[in-house]
Amino acid sequence: MTKSVTMLVAALGLIVPPPALPQGAPPVQTLRGADAATTDQAPSEWPYPSQAPGSQKRIARTFSSQPPLIPHTIEGVDTLTLQENACLSCHGPENYKLVNAPKPSESHFKDRDGKTLTDVSAARRQCMTCHVPQADAKPIVENTFRSDSAGEKK
Repeated sequence: MTKSVTMLVAALGLIVPPPALPQGAPPVQTLRGADAATTDQAPSEWPYPSQAPGSQKRIARTFSSQPPLIPHTIEGVDTLTLQENACLSCHGPENYKLVNAPKPSESHFKDRDGKTLTDVSAARRQCMTCHVPQADAKPIVENTFRSDSAGEKK
């Protein structure tokens, strides 16, 4: 008998529709307050630095292990490959002193086993994986991040 009652209640649960939402219920809202069905608007595009390499100041780091930011334009930089790397034409060990460009750190001259190399490791030749240009854009949301004073000499 208990099994029959359980089956009857389960069958009724499949047949009887759930109660409807009250008329005029507000639409579902996102956490930021917009209607969930509204298409998000992309922020306006900010211009990246347009100065030629060497004509601007370096951008200070905001934490000690931050990769340096690219302070110059990268317009026209071709795809970086193992055979061609426009970044290393100025920043490579042969030329960085001639053009007053920062040299890659010593970690870029080690292979995966820690062996020191004379040229930048193949694993480090995709420069823009870590190093990126910096746009002068206002934050979209409030930012309370404080630097650990990576650029200060102690």
